Amino acid sequence: MCCDLKRRFLLLYATQKGQAKAIAEEIWQQAGAHGLEADMHCISEMDKYNLETEKDPVVIVISTTGTGDPPDTARKFVKKIQDTALPPGHFAHLQYGLLGLGDSEYMFFCNGGKTVDRRLQELGAQHFYETGLADDCVGLEVVVDPWIDGLWLALKEAFALQNKKEGMNSSDISSALSAAPVLSHIENELNISSEVQKLKLEDEGVRSSDLTQKLVDIHLVASTRDAEPSLVHSVPPLSQSALNIPALPPEYIEVQFQDTHGENPHLSSLISEGTTFEVPVTKAVQLTGEDAIKTALLLELDIADTVFDYQPGDAFCVICPNNVSEVEELLQILGLSDKGEYFICVKVKQGTKKKGATHPQHIPERSTLKFLLTWCLEIRAVPKKAFLRALVECTSDAGEKRRLQELCSRQGASDYTQFIRDSNVCLLDLLRAFPSCKPSLNLLIEHLPKLQARSYSVSSSNLYQPGRLRFVFNIVEFPACPTRPVARKGVCTGWLAELVAPLLHPNKNTLDTKGISTSTEKISIFSRPNNTFHLPADPSVPFVMVGPGTGISPFIGFLQHRQKLREEHTDWEFGETWLFFGCRHQDRDYLFKDELKCFLENGTLTHLKVCFSRDSTTAEVAPPKYVQDVIRLYAKEIARVLLKEGGYFYVCGDKKHMADGVSDAVVDILSMEMEADKLEAMKILATLREAKRYLQDVWS
Repeated sequence: MCCDLKRRFLLLYATQKGQAKAIAEEIWQQAGAHGLEADMHCISEMDKYNLETEKDPVVIVISTTGTGDPPDTARKFVKKIQDTALPPGHFAHLQYGLLGLGDSEYMFFCNGGKTVDRRLQELGAQHFYETGLADDCVGLEVVVDPWIDGLWLALKEAFALQNKKEGMNSSDISSALSAAPVLSHIENELNISSEVQKLKLEDEGVRSSDLTQKLVDIHLVASTRDAEPSLVHSVPPLSQSALNIPALPPEYIEVQFQDTHGENPHLSSLISEGTTFEVPVTKAVQLTGEDAIKTALLLELDIADTVFDYQPGDAFCVICPNNVSEVEELLQILGLSDKGEYFICVKVKQGTKKKGATHPQHIPERSTLKFLLTWCLEIRAVPKKAFLRALVECTSDAGEKRRLQELCSRQGASDYTQFIRDSNVCLLDLLRAFPSCKPSLNLLIEHLPKLQARSYSVSSSNLYQPGRLRFVFNIVEFPACPTRPVARKGVCTGWLAELVAPLLHPNKNTLDTKGISTSTEKISIFSRPNNTFHLPADPSVPFVMVGPGTGISPFIGFLQHRQKLREEHTDWEFGETWLFFGCRHQDRDYLFKDELKCFLENGTLTHLKVCFSRDSTTAEVAPPKYVQDVIRLYAKEIARVLLKEGGYFYVCGDKKHMADGVSDAVVDILSMEMEADKLEAMKILATLREAKRYLQDVWS
């Protein structure tokens, strides 16, 4: 009994979009095969665990959100452990291992996990296993899989050490752990012969002669395929490999169809982040020419009749639906086209083997099936390996079944990355590619994540335009490709573009007697304030803005606000303002050209520097193509603003192709102007970031 108790460990997860929870559930499932019991809880459930008295090892899986913040579910926990009154040895008794999730496309990579890890160390906690930092930019599984593989030996050693301290014979616990039973229902964790496993899944009772014939048939089919791998087929060595595939996730949701009577939930009930406002779209303008590579739209919302408030630099979220035609196609594939308007009741399955199974917060207890697929589930989400594993059981064709096994297996990790993750494949793409796969509705509810509201930067000032909120976006385009034969637009940007089409292209049916568009489309929004990306509190402080493309959006709000302050406070001193803007073509996608000219003429904007990356030139010396190149031409001025005048530096836009280049340019400027080496310049930039004087609002 004592050894059984020692085989327990505490497993905590802190998730924003479900990644950390899914990984924690994978650890929980594997624990049984290693003779261990994972006591799993969301880190927010602080009434169900107590780190102050915890004696067993603790495993923490935590993601990062926003600009390096811990997920919402970890806020109370982080606040609690960051209490400055806690003594240095507060957690001296605690042994833990931490797996952080993040995306190196963003500056504060895995900062949620790093914050918790650093604070636990400060409070005396000890690592029993090295910290893992998984990068969604290259694929979380690259770090997650080997980290989980090594966890079991680390736990075994932690238990042995713990029992040694308590005077127990460590060999007893070691033998107990090593003798853990391998149960038949988790045999998919073992190394399984590929052909036999494939056929076993298809028909456990097949005769040996039939099995041999099936193998021959499959090999003949494979030999006629292209030599190159694709979403639907593999090549050696993977096609001939034995596979390690994940354990089958236990089902935990049941769906009951009811009648067609009732009302769907209000959209506000789907949001837990704050107050939701339904506001009309009063204006839509296409900012780019018809021949521009990307189409940028500006939308104006009427917030006059609400208490919605914002500052320039803030962001807000738009609640958006899935594409109507995609929902209809999904219903058709599921064989539920005639059930779309029926209400369904979603409940947790009685007797489920899923640990801590609860009703998903983003799923209404009662709604129509079409409402659920339209507003609640992210049907465009890239399927996780656990979902692929579950889809194996819904697939009747042996070849398709095998390929899905490969894509979710350890051996097929690179194929998963190439053909699923990097190709942005979604459930519909998979169901088109594997037509014998017929998943149940409950499986979709279990594995598809919450349909997230989309965040946009505010492009206006409430001081300059009271009761109005503006924002700018490019219509996201996903062209057709081998893994996705159908081109499509972004979930939210495509929907918004379709919604405001009458405002962009009015016809006689949408105009009133004065020729003004009468479209009264409404969208639901909620606030997502930015705590740092704001104008300097002191208006006399100079600042630099770098915003190519739609990255200029928040800076229009900055300049509107600054212009209004200059009009209302003529006796104030205002610092100089710099704006570096870039686009492809001057005559196609120079956003806010006229407005910027006005800001420059009235003195709100002191310096405007622009560049055009795709315009041809006849000049002997070609002008710089990108904003990071233009910035270098003004090295002395940038250094003066940052080092001598205590100015601010703002960057908004694409991270990989712009923001990193701008950061490198600033480092070079600081190094050159201070006559310091690059390392010293990087330290100065880090200091500016820490002081919230070098600020970024970037996306990948």
